[in-house]
Amino acid sequence: MMIRTGNQFREGIRDGREVWIDGERVKDVTTHPAFKPIVDVKARMYDLAHEPAHQEALTYTEGNERNSVYQQPPTTQEHWHRKWASIDLLMKDIGGVATRLGDETVGEMWSLQDGRDMLAQIDPRFAANIDNHIRRVKDLDIFHVSANTDPKGDRSRPVEERDPDMMIRVVKETDAGIIVRGAKFETASAYADQAYLKPTVGAWTNEKESIHAVGCIVKMGAPGVKHICRMPFATRGNPEDIPLASRFDEVESLMVLDDVLIPWEDVFFYRHTIAAQQVRATLHRYSAFPYVLRVLFTADMMIGAAMWNAMQTGLEKLQAVQEKLAELVCYREGIRAHLVASIALAEKSPAGLLMPNQSILYAGRVLACSQLPVMMHAARELIGGQICVTPDHAQFSGGAGNWLEKFYTLNREWGAEDRRKLLAFARDLLNSDYAGHRLAFVQFAQAPHFNHLAAVYKSFDFSGPLDFVRNSAKLSDRILGNTDTQH
Repeated sequence: MMIRTGNQFREGIRDGREVWIDGERVKDVTTHPAFKPIVDVKARMYDLAHEPAHQEALTYTEGNERNSVYQQPPTTQEHWHRKWASIDLLMKDIGGVATRLGDETVGEMWSLQDGRDMLAQIDPRFAANIDNHIRRVKDLDIFHVSANTDPKGDRSRPVEERDPDMMIRVVKETDAGIIVRGAKFETASAYADQAYLKPTVGAWTNEKESIHAVGCIVKMGAPGVKHICRMPFATRGNPEDIPLASRFDEVESLMVLDDVLIPWEDVFFYRHTIAAQQVRATLHRYSAFPYVLRVLFTADMMIGAAMWNAMQTGLEKLQAVQEKLAELVCYREGIRAHLVASIALAEKSPAGLLMPNQSILYAGRVLACSQLPVMMHAARELIGGQICVTPDHAQFSGGAGNWLEKFYTLNREWGAEDRRKLLAFARDLLNSDYAGHRLAFVQFAQAPHFNHLAAVYKSFDFSGPLDFVRNSAKLSDRILGNTDTQH
């Protein structure tokens, strides 16, 4: 079997990597309280695939080997439906939503494979490297993330006038490989196996080559790689009060590359700006699907929290409450419709993979991300102000617990403890610092909103609406630029 176990994953990231959090260096990311909960979630993803009850749903066989469906290159609609079902199984098992688990970032390597012919013209080794790494991720079941955003510096100044380390660059070529320097912001890098690093810059003008045009694989425990993490949420309170943050805080890092050697076999492209432009244009061709799918599960959490809150007092019978709940349902079903349609109308990619319909998928991403703040507010309105005034768990179990038992008990079905748990869950989902962090993450993790809209614009086929209006309005062929009809 090629699928890893949770313990094999843990052992793999105990490699002496340099990780910093709260001003101190982490000895072991698998046991540190800021990382252990989310490492355990990822480990659970591996272990589920070994359980007889779930193995057929979470794996597939190729030859004599069994591999994870998360890493399977999609060539049929059934592959996409299986990936969806496997994530559904996982999210229900772990009881929450985690975004960076590996299945959502391997798609960026599939996008790179779609451009392999162009890369082969630059250097045949690069195309072979892509094929080898996609096979390696699949065969070894690697936790693969994607290093995307540079610090960039003062963007009002040309690149050449900024601190050169503000964007990843190649500082030296050697027989062994290239030496890279700079930094990237990345979610989960501190506890991942490897990252696909690619350039932020995609809009070069006349430059054919650039030291910033580099795409490669970086091992997260390699010499010179440093993970400087943001403040953790998981350690900031009693898990009873922060049931989501305490389990699903996916820690971001400033991943500093301090003269890191990238072996030639791990380099996908280097110097040529046309390769970097191709990467930026097609980066989310596949990865947008699991990303939008995560927001669907977030919508389910909001609907569930709001509906349970209404049902505990019978308010779900009121028309005004039903209408507000229906708004959440329309949001959720809108996301689902885009995902279903993107599979149903999927197309073959240049590499022979089945690519979700790009226009529909990107439109679904705009819906999911742009309307999430509105839907979070709708859920807050349904749940009410109790999420910001309810005392913490220590108060319920302390000397004032009898008073809280009295005032938080609703009826025979809803006692104080269940009500406290529901309100703590809703607060962490909608109203906590962790909730605000998740909202910003969803809106920016795959680029800001204007880039989402640009992707829709570039992928939509305008010829249908243009022809429809031209024929309906009986416009002449002159507007098509046909000079033969202009005289």
